[in-house]
Order: sequence, then C-alpha cells, then structure tokens
Amino acid sequence: MEKKTVDHEFLEFLVKSLVDHPDDVVVNRVVDEMGVLLTLKVNAEDMGQIIGRSGSTARAIRNLVRIIGLKNHARVNLKIEEPEGGRRVSTRRAEEKPAPAEDEDDLKF
Repeated sequence: MEKKTVDHEFLEFLVKSLVDHPDDVVVNRVVDEMGVLLTLKVNAEDMGQIIGRSGSTARAIRNLVRIIGLKNHARVNLKIEEPEGGRRVSTRRAEEKPAPAEDEDDLKF
C-alpha cells in the first residue's frame, strides 16, 4: 500500500468529517510538473455539503489544502469530481431584454 502524504491525509480527514457517507470518500493524488493534484470523489448525496452555499465550503477546503501544500513546499490543487447519478440544477436565465438603442436622438440630457 502506498504511503499517504500529509495533504492527502488532511483532505481525507476533513472531508470525512463533513459528509454523511464517510466510507464513500475517495482521494487520489497525482504529482506532475504543474504540482500536486488531489482528486476528490464523494457520494452524490454529499455533494451539497462539500460545495456549500455558493461554493463557499469548496473554496475554503481548496484554501486549506493549498496552505498545507505551501507548508510542504508543493503547489497543491483540488479537483472535486461530480459523482455518477448526481443531479445538476440548471441555472435560471433572466428574461432576455432587448438592448437599449444608442442612437444620438435617443440620448437625453
């Protein structure tokens, strides 16, 4: 079995503490010329807890992982993979309004 690094162990501990299905948490670590890439997979039901409102939890997790990487002299990035069967909520589109005319006659001072 491969030895887990500090960043890998930290991310796994943090995410397992947040989710309802900690047994489904999988963290993969890949090192290349760009640095370290941690890939996170969680249960589809736990995606909301990992992403958070407006992505705030995911942003915080990414910042913490980067800090751990800096302490260990590595550039660490986090990729959160969307699970199979996860639902994707479509974004609302604002009703398209016609662009205002910009003729010189339409300008009022």
